Amino acid sequence: MANQDLERGGTKSRGNYPPGNHSSPYYVETSEHQWTSWLIPMFVVANIAVFIVAMYINNCPRNNLGFEGSCVAKFLGRLSFQPLKENPLFGPSSSTLEKLGALEWYKVVHGHQGWRLITCIWLHAGVIHLLANMLSLIFIGIRLEQQFGFGRVGVIYLISGLGGSILSSLFIQRNISVGASGALFGLLGAMLSELLTNWTIYTNKAAALITLIVIIAINLAIGILPHVDNFAHIGGFLSGFLLGFVLLLRPQFGYLESRHLPANARVKSKHKVYQYILLLVAVVLLIIGFTVGLVMLFKGENGNKHCSWCHYLSCVPTSKWSCGN
Repeated sequence: MANQDLERGGTKSRGNYPPGNHSSPYYVETSEHQWTSWLIPMFVVANIAVFIVAMYINNCPRNNLGFEGSCVAKFLGRLSFQPLKENPLFGPSSSTLEKLGALEWYKVVHGHQGWRLITCIWLHAGVIHLLANMLSLIFIGIRLEQQFGFGRVGVIYLISGLGGSILSSLFIQRNISVGASGALFGLLGAMLSELLTNWTIYTNKAAALITLIVIIAINLAIGILPHVDNFAHIGGFLSGFLLGFVLLLRPQFGYLESRHLPANARVKSKHKVYQYILLLVAVVLLIIGFTVGLVMLFKGENGNKHCSWCHYLSCVPTSKWSCGN
């Protein structure tokens, strides 16, 4: 597994605040009701269930040939982990992940297995990888679902995951990749664009913006470590950022309350002009980005040939490690 990139490094965002807390940088002046979050918990359960199935199929005691050591946590039986030399994240083998739908460029492009662009976001390289991503999903996703509903958050999660997979496939073509981090970065990106497009109805705007930027910067910085697929992070973030302008618009301040006032006292427009402009620009960029990305991918293009320095976005070599493959 030394030459296989098994993980999309999990985010560790702490940028969530209890709704209704007026001292929070995320407090927003609005009377919109809150939704009950059920989709994000279902996503968490689904990811855990898929990991258990992966471990069951992996069956280390039966399939491990012992070249890298013995299975870890043997008391778990067929759910025991691969030797730590092979997978230090306490998870299955790379061959098991590949069998279950890990992202692999050759099979997507030449094997006509485009479904891997989606299935890879439900797989995780190990317990550590899974826990990091699921904790982040709970902290980020539940707040968004409570405010905007399951439909919009679900669309952002899935399309951002797809965007991350596309960019990853264009630049990482000799390794496999798994993980929900692209989708998670999409939710972070949507949080940022939601703040920008709904800027006028937020209190403590500067604190909210600085908090989000710091969280995003830290997580992207983690992505330059070896064996972490930062291209999935970047692709997911950009997709979610643009989707936030399209799906997470709020009515301008006072619009909801003014509906109960006389016609001459109502706020005439539900949204501001700049919100519509941002929405239009985001839709155009999303269409162009996904079209170009998918065409390049299925034509077998290597993104590194069009951007000689882009590989540094995913791994920066230092005296402590070499990026290699």
